[in-house]
Amino acid sequence: MTGPGLPASPEEVLALGPEEADALLEELERTVPRHPAFVTIGGPDLERAIVFGDSHGDWPSTREVVARFEAGGRGTVLVGLGDYIDRVPDDCGAGSIANAFFLLSTAARSPARVFLLQGNHETTRRIAARPLDLPTEVKRLWGDDPSRYSRLMGLLERGPLAAETRSGAYLAHAGFPRHLEGTPWSRVFRTVDDPLLAEVVWAECAASRARRGAAEPWGAPDLDRFLAASGLALVLRGHDPDLTGKALYGERVMTLHTTRVYEEYGGVITGDLALDRPVRSVVDIRLHHLSTEGRSFPPPRSRASPGRTRN
Repeated sequence: MTGPGLPASPEEVLALGPEEADALLEELERTVPRHPAFVTIGGPDLERAIVFGDSHGDWPSTREVVARFEAGGRGTVLVGLGDYIDRVPDDCGAGSIANAFFLLSTAARSPARVFLLQGNHETTRRIAARPLDLPTEVKRLWGDDPSRYSRLMGLLERGPLAAETRSGAYLAHAGFPRHLEGTPWSRVFRTVDDPLLAEVVWAECAASRARRGAAEPWGAPDLDRFLAASGLALVLRGHDPDLTGKALYGERVMTLHTTRVYEEYGGVITGDLALDRPVRSVVDIRLHHLSTEGRSFPPPRSRASPGRTRN
């Protein structure tokens, strides 16, 4: 453990007994910040954000992401795009538990520089998501005490639903508000009803083959209206694995996934987003392929595709 009882690795989480898990929950309830539904990320001392997509209990990949964040120093921010739990890789055991507690502990250690946005799996107590593996993992690891699942979900629900950066990016799990009236545009997040929630954490991009049915897919006309109303330049999101790493809609949309569950579509990737200068398109985002990938992926074919490195 590091800090006042905070685990330094996912493996430490999986080694906890029931009483130790309860003590960790109590510590995180004291230290994990409660964010509003919408946040603005940026500041004079911040240089870049490491943004990761759906990780779905793939804690070996998350461990590598957090190591990059911690090595980046105080000018680096970590932003998760949601879906930290459920649909876990076969070799990760109670991966939802390990992933969630490890990320929450990271947020507790660096509360001003870690933003764990909610996805549809973190908002499942409002709009049900499937599969729902976390309750079973909690029961198997620490016994039949429903309060542990409820408290862990409560901590994950402290994350924002969406964010903007002062450099010009919008970040959310799936989509964006489609009915923006008045100034500032972000006032729509002051009251998040279920239709707005579905637009932000459930809506597919029309370019994806996925159709989950919780919200209407959004396409180029919707994107045009949103970016014009918000004054932002690009959208970073997760949710649709078949779009991983693709620059879409005039290089204004990028989808990230950071789990081996979906690596076949485009790898296990994160994106480096500048905070200290304006970004104009997803070409300005540098993609990193993690070492947890089981195979190599070819560099992007398009001349205008984002830069790529393997970390």
